[in-house]
Amino acid sequence: MPLNGIRVIEFCHMVMGPTCAMILGDLGADVIKVEPLSGDATRQLEHDGAGFFASYNRNKRSIALDLKSPKGLEVAKKLAISADVVIENFRPGALEKLGLGYKELSKSNSGLIYCSLKGFLEGPYANRTALDEVVQMMAGLAYMTGPEGRPLRAGASVIDIMGGMFGVIGIQAALVHRAHTGKGQEVKAALYETTVHVVAQHMLQFAATGVPSVPMPDSTRAWAIYDTFVTKDFKQVFIGIVSDKQWKLFCEAFKREDLLNDPSLATNNQRSGARDRVKPVLEKLFSAMTQDDLMAICERIGLPFAPITKPHELFEDPHLNQSGNLLDITLPNGRGKAQVPGLPLTLDGLRTKIRYDLPKVNEHGREILEELGYSKLQINDMITTMGKMELD
Repeated sequence: MPLNGIRVIEFCHMVMGPTCAMILGDLGADVIKVEPLSGDATRQLEHDGAGFFASYNRNKRSIALDLKSPKGLEVAKKLAISADVVIENFRPGALEKLGLGYKELSKSNSGLIYCSLKGFLEGPYANRTALDEVVQMMAGLAYMTGPEGRPLRAGASVIDIMGGMFGVIGIQAALVHRAHTGKGQEVKAALYETTVHVVAQHMLQFAATGVPSVPMPDSTRAWAIYDTFVTKDFKQVFIGIVSDKQWKLFCEAFKREDLLNDPSLATNNQRSGARDRVKPVLEKLFSAMTQDDLMAICERIGLPFAPITKPHELFEDPHLNQSGNLLDITLPNGRGKAQVPGLPLTLDGLRTKIRYDLPKVNEHGREILEELGYSKLQINDMITTMGKMELD
């Protein structure tokens, strides 16, 4: 794997930081997750948070430490100094107070790459507390997603996940820089700036036209057909016709030469202007077909289409199953086996794999301490010191 031999220490919780570390682990890095003695809080979340830990914590080894105790802090510092990469996403200044900030650690490890994942980069907002939903609201994404007057966050932790991905990009750039110079550096990524990056297209639309973007449910589409249609069997299919060539393919396949030969519908801009006239024609046409029949024609002629799918239905998706995108894991707290999506990429034609299943709290504590040079006597003493936490 590309990152084989790279050691990563993760001081993280929730989604953004664990995502960053998980990606590095999937790419071959040795990721050591430092948890509190009670374990990462996402292990116990329910409802919408019940999938957090299972989604973002594979390919990691776990050690549980009390960072408020001298022994726990000593181990944490040894781990960090031994690392190629440290990742943290605590509130600003929290790890610095413990001597686990970049300036202190880099004195002992000049090649250390230290990735801080925060709510905001440097500026007036730097010390604010942020959440995925907070930054979606304040950076315009929620405004664009919901209808006018009803801001709506995206239906997944997209900014947390993308923020973690930008952390990975920065870390990998720093690894290349270190390979040339021998020097590490501090890398920072943040939720707010990630969201601003996502909505840049709407910012620049205003810069180019002088017209503010309208929320997506109320916006004027650039294409005449870019909609969800209800079929004869009361199912839904999204269809997009985004070029003149696709319009021609559609008209021929569905035997609507009258539309193809209409000079007022010859170009995309003309069709977009005539949307109120064109869309009802397609609604009537597609409502007489089953979802399967409609999708079969769209696939045959190369028209963009998609069934409206619920997340839990993806476990049965033939493409995901046959392509090796779904990986087997063991859910925490005795919830049994499940599958988790792997990284959405291939390396030399191969998918990434799971080397380490979701770890139990402190599952690898003893072996990690041994790697740091602690003797069995010292380790057994730590077991007592750390509240009789079993390290094996």
